Amino acid sequence: MSAGPHPAGPASTRALRHVLGHLLTPLLMCVGMGLAYLGAFHAPQPHDLRVDIVGSGPTTQVLAQTLHDKGAGALDIRTVPDRESAVSALRDQSSFGAYLPGAHPELLVASASSDTSAIAVEKVFTKVAAAQDAPLKVTDVAPVSQGDPTGQGVFFLLVALSIGSYASVAVIGGAGAVLPLRVRALLAAGMSLVVSLAGTVFAGPMFHLVDQGLGGVWAMSWLYSAGILLIGVGLHTFLRRWTTLGVMVLFVMLNFTSSGGIYRPELQPGFFGALHAFWNGAGFVEGVRSHVYFDGHAFGGHLLVLALWLLAGAAVTVCAGLAEARRRQPAPSEAAGGPRAAESEAATEDEMEEAVGV
Repeated sequence: MSAGPHPAGPASTRALRHVLGHLLTPLLMCVGMGLAYLGAFHAPQPHDLRVDIVGSGPTTQVLAQTLHDKGAGALDIRTVPDRESAVSALRDQSSFGAYLPGAHPELLVASASSDTSAIAVEKVFTKVAAAQDAPLKVTDVAPVSQGDPTGQGVFFLLVALSIGSYASVAVIGGAGAVLPLRVRALLAAGMSLVVSLAGTVFAGPMFHLVDQGLGGVWAMSWLYSAGILLIGVGLHTFLRRWTTLGVMVLFVMLNFTSSGGIYRPELQPGFFGALHAFWNGAGFVEGVRSHVYFDGHAFGGHLLVLALWLLAGAAVTVCAGLAEARRRQPAPSEAAGGPRAAESEAATEDEMEEAVGV
């Protein structure tokens, strides 16, 4: 009797193909995350970053034109007549810095709008003031809360909400695949409430990321989480084991990079800046900033973005329900245990594997 290893049989070959097929998902995640994060964050450079020069007359115009020419498109330099106009532009986020030239130059910024944009502006005008042998005074007209000194806490809150939401999609779609869609939708709604409450605790009593407007932060957290969960649960009907990759693309790769939580669009490549206008992560981050720091300026638009993503989730879920209803209709091949029945069994197996992380 031979004691050597037995040759791989058909079952082993099928198992190997099965594993290799599933390894494609993490490979695509690796490539996608690298392209998204490095493409968005590896070399931030300002482009068309709006900055105001305060004053009037030939000297102000010459300074503005000189900075515009030297910037080669990095800065969008404009002049405003007085300090009040400059502060107003910063408060409505149409400007990210305002320079008051003179013997004692001053730079106005709004770090709550974007700390990284404020730093970029400060770097430019520190050099301008140094050329005049004058120290630069920096005044923050919209500072962040004491619990969020870098202004990026809202972004990390977004990350926590996103992970709680899209991870729940995998569990509901996989382990709950045998449940009716209406039950899965109810689970998604319930989980979005739990995730949003956890996020509110993080933002308020635990880490003090915001010092006012916590009720509004919870409402936006729920809208954001519910949109992700409903979209994911609905997509699972169509994508099955590719759902995890799909929601990663939508709500991590494209979402985090376009949210404006680390760098605003004016410091990113145009693709991510374009997504910032309508993606749900940007709606959440900018909505929280508007609600907490800028007296609700443009808040309605950000809230509309979150609401539209929630409606999209509801629509995808309805479509999934119709598709599942059609699949439940009996067919001769299913009654005989034919190919469609085998496909159904294989799909269910994939769903259960996804639920346990296989």
